[in-house]
Amino acid sequence: MTRRITTFDEFREAVSAYRLPRVLLVALELDLFTAVGDRAWTIPDLAKELKVSERGLSIVCRNLAAVGVLRKKGDGYRNSRLGATALNADHHAYRGGYLNLIKSHWGDWIRLLESVRSGLPIDHDVPDGPDYRRQFTWAMHHRTLEIAPAIAAQIPLADSKTLLDLGGGPGTYAMAFLAKHSMLRATVCDREAAIDVAKEIAATHKARRRLSYLPLDFCTETIPGTYDVIWYSNVLHIYSPEENLAIFRRAQAALRPGGRFIIQDAFLRDREGLYPVEASLFAVSMLLFTRGGNTYSVLETARWLKEAGFVRVKQVPLKKGTEDWEGGILEASVPGPHPKTTVRRTGSSRNRKAR
Repeated sequence: MTRRITTFDEFREAVSAYRLPRVLLVALELDLFTAVGDRAWTIPDLAKELKVSERGLSIVCRNLAAVGVLRKKGDGYRNSRLGATALNADHHAYRGGYLNLIKSHWGDWIRLLESVRSGLPIDHDVPDGPDYRRQFTWAMHHRTLEIAPAIAAQIPLADSKTLLDLGGGPGTYAMAFLAKHSMLRATVCDREAAIDVAKEIAATHKARRRLSYLPLDFCTETIPGTYDVIWYSNVLHIYSPEENLAIFRRAQAALRPGGRFIIQDAFLRDREGLYPVEASLFAVSMLLFTRGGNTYSVLETARWLKEAGFVRVKQVPLKKGTEDWEGGILEASVPGPHPKTTVRRTGSSRNRKAR
């Protein structure tokens, strides 16, 4: 629901939008798509398999078929292509990490009032352990499997030799950039638990020899090394304005003269800071799960970038339908010539490495 609400009927429709999502989540909680697999089932047989009532399952399956996640013919139900692959735990394309995250969010969002009253995340007194970080990192990999290559294909990096995926989690974007640019070397920077997942994922990629890892708390520690490009994707919203400004300064110090800092996030793009609606809604997730996170406007992010010493701040347009977020990429540069220009003028890469 993203349109404006001006009548009671529109309000009722918006509030009632929870119904189909709850049906879809029940199907996931039952592992229904895995149980259906690649065969057709009658309701009595499937109910026995899932140990649920025939009446309840019949109503759930009818709704799943109505939106195309299942297919119905006569008395039989089969998986759709989506159900048989991404939603089926027995298929290699299963997106289990992200599906588990979606399932957990239902209970989390029910507790929104707690965070509104306190201003704190709902589980602020529960440590964020390595097990959770691994699960979350896999979820982010499953979320970006398809979008990362589409975005990497549109970010020009032909003149860049080194890229840092800052807060890169599973390294999905780093691997997409490496697959697109054969001369590029990339480094994934994140917590140890996330780095472990990134190594597992990279083990299946041909470009893994050009990927390295940097376990680091970049919120408090200096970023070692120098890079042509720093990619900062879906990290901005986790932190407060003050924390992001400090991170921007560390990123600026880790880039070569003329180096590029590319941010992908759920930017607010109107004067009042309301739209896109999806970006405003995502800020609610940050209230629920972070201590200071939010979604920010292009203008305020650009202001922080300039305060951190960046220049040439601009938005990067992508083809419609290939974006992670609508209008969601912002780029800035470190003062100085582009690294390629530096090579032409000095004829020496050794001098640049010493900076």
